Amino acid sequence: MAEKTLVIADDHPLLLKGLETALRAKGFRILGVAQDGSTALKLIDEHKPDIAILDIEMPHMDGLSVAKHCRDQGHATKFIMLSYHKEIEFVTRAKSLNLSGYLLKEDALEEIDACIREVIRGGAYYSKAFQVREIAAASSSLDRLDTLTPSEKKILRLIARNMSTRDIADSLFVSERTVEKHRSNIILKLELSGKPNGLTHWVLRHKHLLS
Repeated sequence: MAEKTLVIADDHPLLLKGLETALRAKGFRILGVAQDGSTALKLIDEHKPDIAILDIEMPHMDGLSVAKHCRDQGHATKFIMLSYHKEIEFVTRAKSLNLSGYLLKEDALEEIDACIREVIRGGAYYSKAFQVREIAAASSSLDRLDTLTPSEKKILRLIARNMSTRDIADSLFVSERTVEKHRSNIILKLELSGKPNGLTHWVLRHKHLLS
């Protein structure tokens, strides 16, 4: 484990320094540290570290965008996100990008070693503050979303833009009946049947997955 290489980025200097000191003491090679996303991306592009530990919210480029860019470029680097956000929507977003870890900043120094060990083993690690059922719920949302066709996902993105059935039909050059049929299929696949305005509520909660 001591041979693994890391890049760390966080816009909070004290946490950044604390993590760097703790990980160097454990024998990790820190190839670079950064306080903003664009610098972190340059470090990852240049050094190709085994693991990048990134603040989810940074100036210039957020951690999720950095991770997505690197994945799109085919980097093998594994990503661990640091965040203040306890909302399950953020965990779902991390899982949708196949990130390897999500640590709450309040737990970072205490759990970082266990997190890295799990990532090195090929697993995924989420802060202990999250319940097993919450992680399972995030996975379930993604699994159901994956059952939708490209056309159905397009409908969801338009609903997320507050477009009415008529507006969606006009923009896609189809009939309102066709849009309603898509909506019915989506509701069934997302298991939202019987819930008033269930589809609209689902879209509002999961807009981050529809970009």
